[in-house]
Amino acid sequence: MSTIAPSPSLRVRRPAARAARSAPVRLTRRGRMVVTLAFLALMLAAFTVYGARSAATGEAGDPVPTRIVTVHEGDTLWGIAGEVAGPGDVRGMVHRIQELNALPGSAVYVGQEIAVPVG
Repeated sequence: MSTIAPSPSLRVRRPAARAARSAPVRLTRRGRMVVTLAFLALMLAAFTVYGARSAATGEAGDPVPTRIVTVHEGDTLWGIAGEVAGPGDVRGMVHRIQELNALPGSAVYVGQEIAVPVG
Protein backbone atom coordinates (compact mmCIF):
# COMPACT_ATOMS: atom_id res chain seq x y z
CA MET A 1 0.00 0.00 0.00
CA SER A 2 1.16 3.42 -0.76
CA THR A 3 0.66 6.44 1.37
CA ILE A 4 0.15 9.93 0.20
CA ALA A 5 1.87 12.56 2.21
CA PRO A 6 0.59 16.13 1.94
CA SER A 7 3.11 18.52 0.58
CA PRO A 8 3.94 21.67 2.59
CA SER A 9 2.45 23.92 -0.09
CA LEU A 10 -1.01 22.40 0.35
CA ARG A 11 -1.49 23.37 3.95
CA VAL A 12 -4.76 25.03 4.75
CA ARG A 13 -4.51 28.45 6.26
CA ARG A 14 -6.89 29.52 8.92
CA PRO A 15 -8.80 32.67 7.89
CA ALA A 16 -10.23 33.17 11.40
CA ALA A 17 -6.81 34.12 12.76
CA ARG A 18 -6.40 36.87 10.14
CA ALA A 19 -9.88 38.30 10.60
CA ALA A 20 -9.23 39.02 14.27
CA ARG A 21 -6.57 41.60 13.39
CA SER A 22 -7.95 44.31 11.17
CA ALA A 23 -5.95 46.97 9.44
CA PRO A 24 -6.27 50.59 10.60
CA VAL A 25 -8.87 52.69 8.81
CA ARG A 26 -7.43 54.79 6.03
CA LEU A 27 -9.40 57.58 4.37
CA THR A 28 -8.99 58.50 0.78
CA ARG A 29 -8.87 62.10 -0.32
CA ARG A 30 -12.58 61.99 -1.11
CA GLY A 31 -13.31 60.44 2.28
CA ARG A 32 -11.41 63.17 4.10
CA MET A 33 -13.33 65.79 2.14
CA VAL A 34 -16.67 64.15 3.04
CA VAL A 35 -15.72 64.00 6.72
CA THR A 36 -14.58 67.66 6.67
CA LEU A 37 -17.78 68.85 4.95
CA ALA A 38 -19.93 66.84 7.36
CA PHE A 39 -18.08 68.42 10.31
CA LEU A 40 -18.51 71.92 8.88
CA ALA A 41 -22.22 71.31 8.27
CA LEU A 42 -22.60 70.12 11.86
CA MET A 43 -20.80 73.20 13.17
CA LEU A 44 -22.96 75.51 11.02
CA ALA A 45 -26.09 73.88 12.37
CA ALA A 46 -24.83 74.24 15.95
CA PHE A 47 -23.95 77.93 15.45
CA THR A 48 -27.34 78.56 13.88
CA VAL A 49 -29.20 76.98 16.76
CA TYR A 50 -27.06 78.20 19.65
CA GLY A 51 -25.63 81.38 18.08
CA ALA A 52 -26.21 84.95 19.13
CA ARG A 53 -29.82 85.97 19.33
CA SER A 54 -31.27 89.28 18.24
CA ALA A 55 -31.36 91.94 20.91
CA ALA A 56 -34.61 93.37 19.52
CA THR A 57 -37.67 93.14 21.71
CA GLY A 58 -41.36 93.57 21.09
CA GLU A 59 -41.44 96.67 23.26
CA ALA A 60 -41.01 100.16 21.89
CA GLY A 61 -38.05 102.12 23.20
CA ASP A 62 -38.01 105.65 24.52
CA PRO A 63 -38.88 108.07 21.73
CA VAL A 64 -36.08 110.45 20.77
CA PRO A 65 -37.24 114.01 20.14
CA THR A 66 -36.07 114.90 16.64
CA ARG A 67 -36.45 117.49 13.95
CA ILE A 68 -36.14 117.03 10.20
CA VAL A 69 -33.25 118.75 8.45
CA THR A 70 -33.00 119.05 4.66
CA VAL A 71 -29.46 118.74 3.34
CA HIS A 72 -28.35 121.71 1.21
CA GLU A 73 -25.37 122.00 -1.09
CA GLY A 74 -22.12 122.07 0.86
CA ASP A 75 -23.65 120.45 3.99
CA THR A 76 -21.90 117.48 5.55
CA LEU A 77 -23.03 115.13 8.27
CA TRP A 78 -20.21 116.41 10.45
CA GLY A 79 -21.34 120.02 9.94
CA ILE A 80 -24.99 119.21 10.70
CA ALA A 81 -23.96 117.27 13.82
CA GLY A 82 -21.73 120.16 14.89
CA GLU A 83 -24.72 122.54 14.86
CA VAL A 84 -26.76 120.22 17.09
CA ALA A 85 -24.11 118.72 19.38
CA GLY A 86 -22.55 120.28 22.41
CA PRO A 87 -18.88 121.23 22.42
CA GLY A 88 -16.61 118.21 21.95
CA ASP A 89 -19.48 115.80 21.26
CA VAL A 90 -19.64 116.05 17.47
CA ARG A 91 -18.36 112.52 16.82
CA GLY A 92 -21.00 111.02 19.13
CA MET A 93 -23.73 113.08 17.47
CA VAL A 94 -22.62 111.92 14.00
CA HIS A 95 -22.96 108.35 15.23
CA ARG A 96 -26.43 109.04 16.72
CA ILE A 97 -27.63 110.63 13.46
CA GLN A 98 -26.32 107.66 11.46
CA GLU A 99 -28.15 105.21 13.74
CA LEU A 100 -31.34 107.25 13.80
CA ASN A 101 -31.52 107.42 9.99
CA ALA A 102 -29.96 103.99 9.29
CA LEU A 103 -27.24 105.59 7.19
CA PRO A 104 -24.55 103.16 5.98
CA GLY A 105 -21.86 105.86 6.08
CA SER A 106 -21.34 109.56 6.55
CA ALA A 107 -22.39 110.57 3.03
CA VAL A 108 -25.46 112.81 2.70
CA TYR A 109 -26.98 114.12 -0.51
CA VAL A 110 -28.53 117.44 -1.51
CA GLY A 111 -32.27 117.35 -0.87
CA GLN A 112 -32.05 114.42 1.54
CA GLU A 113 -34.14 114.80 4.66
CA ILE A 114 -32.58 113.40 7.83
CA ALA A 115 -33.83 113.24 11.38
CA VAL A 116 -31.60 115.04 13.86
CA PRO A 117 -31.93 114.74 17.65
CA VAL A 118 -33.05 117.94 19.34
CA GLY A 119 -30.64 119.31 21.95
